[in-house]
Amino acid sequence: MWLGIPVVATAVLATAVVVATMLAGYVMRHSTAEQLHVQVLATLPHDATMYTEGLEIRDGVLYEGSGLVGQSRVRATALSSIATLREATLPAPLFGEGLTVAGDRLWQLTWTSGMAIERDPATLAQRRRVTYQGEGWGLCNDGHRLVMSDGSDRLTFRDPVTFAPSGQLEVRLDGDPMRGLNELDCASGVIWANVFQTDRILRINPGTGVVTGVVDASGLLSAQPQSPGDVLNGIAAIPGTDEFLVTGKHWPLLFRVRFVPSAPGG
Repeated sequence: MWLGIPVVATAVLATAVVVATMLAGYVMRHSTAEQLHVQVLATLPHDATMYTEGLEIRDGVLYEGSGLVGQSRVRATALSSIATLREATLPAPLFGEGLTVAGDRLWQLTWTSGMAIERDPATLAQRRRVTYQGEGWGLCNDGHRLVMSDGSDRLTFRDPVTFAPSGQLEVRLDGDPMRGLNELDCASGVIWANVFQTDRILRINPGTGVVTGVVDASGLLSAQPQSPGDVLNGIAAIPGTDEFLVTGKHWPLLFRVRFVPSAPGG
């Protein structure tokens, strides 16, 4: 998601980023969860105008949601060629957020409008809108239910047809709440979650909410992002493999990666 903070708050945002980074370092040093790092297998071009909020692969198509008021959209890209197949825009004041494909439906969240948009995944045409309480950040589909984040330490389960809530899950790392849960991906029986304003991706047990792994995804970009808000965000499992695509807001590259165990003391 995007903070939407005016220029006068830039220093506050910068401080928040520093604090988040320090906390992430503490987590990596002291957590009992498995420590993982990113093994880069390949790099692919990524449209740097995309303020990535959601990323998912289905049937050879990469679906991506992009945010910002007046710039929000959802795009379908051929995974084999990275060629744009189709795109749909969201009118202001909607701010697009996470998305997922569930059968013959594509669900797209909005940040503060309390509205989810159901689309045809083949055409991206809007079918209907449904309302929900609170903010929308990330979304994924585990094959039976939708999993939604709102920036807190809670995940909400939803019906993939009606979008009605069916339960919640509190996410804990060594007993501590893990706030800032953002873009999500459901793969191989676990939930992967970007942590907003950090270079960390969490592996979450969907039955208990316990964080079983912490991925250090720092250092992917050789150049610093142009804005403090251009952070790591976007994770999509590549079906049939143990690989993922990851990217960030306004990043010029997609990275095809594996998450592998870190060396002891690393």
